[in-house]
Amino acid sequence: MNLALQEAWKYQGLTYPNPAVGCAIVGKSGEILAVEAHKRAGEPHAEVEALKTAYFKLTNDGKILELTISAQIHTYLLENHNDCFNGITVFTTLEPCSHIGKTPSCATLLSKLKIKKLFVGSLDSNEAASGGNKIVEDADIEVENCVLAKECDALLNPFKLWQSKRFVFFKWAQRLNGTVEGGTISSNSSRTLVHAMRAVCDLLVIGGNTVRVDRPTLDARLVDGRAPDILIISKSTEFDKSIPLFNVNGRKVIISDNFSILENYKNIMIEGGQSMFELSKDFVDYYLCFLSAQIGGNMNFTGIEDKFDILNIQKDEQDIIMWMRRG
Repeated sequence: MNLALQEAWKYQGLTYPNPAVGCAIVGKSGEILAVEAHKRAGEPHAEVEALKTAYFKLTNDGKILELTISAQIHTYLLENHNDCFNGITVFTTLEPCSHIGKTPSCATLLSKLKIKKLFVGSLDSNEAASGGNKIVEDADIEVENCVLAKECDALLNPFKLWQSKRFVFFKWAQRLNGTVEGGTISSNSSRTLVHAMRAVCDLLVIGGNTVRVDRPTLDARLVDGRAPDILIISKSTEFDKSIPLFNVNGRKVIISDNFSILENYKNIMIEGGQSMFELSKDFVDYYLCFLSAQIGGNMNFTGIEDKFDILNIQKDEQDIIMWMRRG
């Protein structure tokens, strides 16, 4: 389950409006056959991605690798599995879905592949998709619930929040010596990840001073994605409208001295430094820090005392990426 969790966190912030989910499959002899995650809304769920990978390892049937549409993978597995999944164990961070939406039911697929056992982390609170465990159990497959439930619930929490109200996360980048200014900090892969998150968030919040000094675009060009709406927090509404962020097609730019507009959005990213950190801390759910392996700059967070619980740590070519919440 830890492997499934670690893989799923790589896609936290990218799966909206779907949850981030991970799945690991273990063979009869205890070998790891697959560790996969749900990557984007509309794409195959984690269980399907993992079953696809495991099927190839078990059968060497390369035709399965050519399939990318979830329904096609479902059908191919059902028609060609030949009981190759007998005796395998599946670990999934979230109860497999029971309903048929943009993708077929993962629970129904698992129930027909004659797996040995299913371990589940979080139970699905979404009424439209819940009930998957019972479908699997009704096929005489053993199901064990709430495995690493605390960790799986932390992974699932953003999904629960934007379903009920909204999910707000605060993103910043800093060097090893804590500085947050003075040019590019994050690696190219980290910046690409942030652009991918922008492409699926509803609203991006930034401070007025940052806009005036940095003159940013705040789009998702590195992934050729949709640019989110922008909320600029500023006491003054006067801005140079030649600043690139004001000239991105299809987006709305709101200038306000308060955060009331957040009520109209579901998935919200805040980018900023110390001032924005302090202004938003009463309603931020998670924090995302990119810690770069370099030293430089002059300005860091000063006069702030706060503690965080680390939810997940990833590493890319240069940065340590940490998801956290205030302790």
